[in-house]
Amino acid sequence: MQEWYKVEQLPWPADWATLFGREAPLVLEIGFGSGLFLGELARRLPQANVIGLEISIPSLRNAARKVHRLGLTNVCLLQADAHSALQVLCKPGSIVGVFINFPDPWPKKDHLDRRLIDERFLSLLASRMTPGGLLDIATDHDEYAVQITRSLLRSPYFTSRLAKVFTLADEGRVQTKYEQVALLEGRTPRYYKWRRDESAVVQESFPIPKELAMPHVVLRLPADVTEIGRRFQPHAVAIDATRIRFVDAYQSLGDGRLLIETYINEEPLFQRLGLQLRARPTGEIVISLAEVGFPRPTRGVHLAISSVVEWLRAEYPSLVVVQTNLQGDHADTTKQRY
Repeated sequence: MQEWYKVEQLPWPADWATLFGREAPLVLEIGFGSGLFLGELARRLPQANVIGLEISIPSLRNAARKVHRLGLTNVCLLQADAHSALQVLCKPGSIVGVFINFPDPWPKKDHLDRRLIDERFLSLLASRMTPGGLLDIATDHDEYAVQITRSLLRSPYFTSRLAKVFTLADEGRVQTKYEQVALLEGRTPRYYKWRRDESAVVQESFPIPKELAMPHVVLRLPADVTEIGRRFQPHAVAIDATRIRFVDAYQSLGDGRLLIETYINEEPLFQRLGLQLRARPTGEIVISLAEVGFPRPTRGVHLAISSVVEWLRAEYPSLVVVQTNLQGDHADTTKQRY
């Protein structure tokens, strides 16, 4: 097993049994930080396959070293945000336990919408958990605690395992490094011990994204790749709920192909990838997905290439689409340049 994976590298949904080399209940820690809690969790639950989510590369490296040093074979590390990992990689009803330790409170007022835990996230989480699955959350941030409490109480999918919303002590718990500092500095952690309600059915839909055919378009137009590169200007497009930004264009010194750096945000996925334009010997130009990183041919990628075609059509009205395999009725999609 490699040290860690990205969402783009794994099948959608992930084949956890193959990845871990066995079938076992799935347990998830979101934002494992130093990896101290994660390692102890895996040690205490040898019967479970433990998934750790983290964005930070240094944290992933530190955790990978801990996992190796402890000889743990039941841990899989992912560099991923919680929304995409849950919706894209996890089948409905597949997770038996979730731990969220001291999530970032995003204290600035204009950053509050970046907080992880709200009612919609709890709905997504509930859709991926088994009935009766355990949810543990810890925070030492007063305002975030208010939001977590409100969100849990409003959610129809979770009930407290205690006679109260949270407790101020969690006996037998392995303290995270952040938690130890918080206690030394006099902050008061709240520990939420909740359960996925056995009878509640999630009403919202959180489908696993579909992959389409690897996209390509063949064009005939009165310009070569170099001329197209000179005309390129960074811009952004909104198509339904998908946001696409064309950031910059780069031309190869080797074969002259053009690479357009592109950001595609289609909930719950965010992809940073390259769209390439290359010339055929016949003079036709092919637009396709560059094999840089781990690009996945989602609907958003097809929409991005469709948007490039529309931009070129506006620049060169005589453009002719010779061949395309773009999926969906993009011609009827509402586009908004901003």
